Amino acid sequence: MRALSGIKPTGPLHLGNYFGAMKQHLELQAAHEGFYFIANYHSLTTVKDADYLRQLTRDVAIDYLTMGLDPQRVHLFRQSDVPEVTELTWILATVTGKGLLDRATTYKDFVAKEIVPNMGVYCYPLLMAADILIYRSDVVPVGKDQLQHIEFTQDMAGFFNQTFRPVFKRPEARLNNAPVVPGIDGQKMSKSYGNTIELIGDAKAVKKKIMSIKTDSTPVEDPKNPETCSVFALLKLLAEPEEIAEWEQRYRKGGTGYGTAKQRLFELYEQHFGCRRATRAQWAARPDDVEDILRSAGRRARAVAQELMAEVRDACGIVRATE
Repeated sequence: MRALSGIKPTGPLHLGNYFGAMKQHLELQAAHEGFYFIANYHSLTTVKDADYLRQLTRDVAIDYLTMGLDPQRVHLFRQSDVPEVTELTWILATVTGKGLLDRATTYKDFVAKEIVPNMGVYCYPLLMAADILIYRSDVVPVGKDQLQHIEFTQDMAGFFNQTFRPVFKRPEARLNNAPVVPGIDGQKMSKSYGNTIELIGDAKAVKKKIMSIKTDSTPVEDPKNPETCSVFALLKLLAEPEEIAEWEQRYRKGGTGYGTAKQRLFELYEQHFGCRRATRAQWAARPDDVEDILRSAGRRARAVAQELMAEVRDACGIVRATE
């Protein structure tokens, strides 16, 4: 079973990235053949600094390796190391109606906010579909908010197969139970909101962010509602069930301040992520080894893509000189 997923390097990875995607990717590596790509083409819709994009791309790889990704089990590669994906994007564009792209949630969000999107944003579903189809993916692990992309991909595969001949298999979504991870301002944790807690950040900087998490003005002695508290929501992601139950009881009973909960949250962060700073520093000091991992996986991924694209070109009549 082949699992496919990508992560877009638009800023330092954070807890939302980890609990929303990375954790599941790491768990799947024991049971599935993983194709995980760093989506640097996708990042061009927002990142316009070349050096920064190179750095972010490298940092994503380092973070995955630090958190336990096994390059012997998983293909971790750059999207741009498989240029055939952009060729397939164009071919899919020729069989996909504009109406489908008009329905894309990301595009509609831009329009609702009166932001004029670039064509990269508008055509985002085409490139994502190409990412999925080109590796003959069986399953794509996603949260419910990403399900539309899989449905679009299934539609595009069907459009091509009906227009020419059956080439693409139908990928299926693997829904996860990833929670919505709140940021320090209470909104969904997102680089675009500037409300993130970095995955493996500097201890002092992380503690400062955690202690600044927005809470209400309920006095220490009064009961508090854990269901509406961002600090409690983050505790639930890091603490054991018994401790979560204890914190819920303390919240509802009163007598515990948010500062105490924030301090415990920082301690749990250090246990889960802070302890990996040394490992991350070791990987960061081995850029050639990181590059070798990306290149090797990129070659293996491209071999799969080239085989698929040969079938695609033959099906739609595209002729190329023999290489």
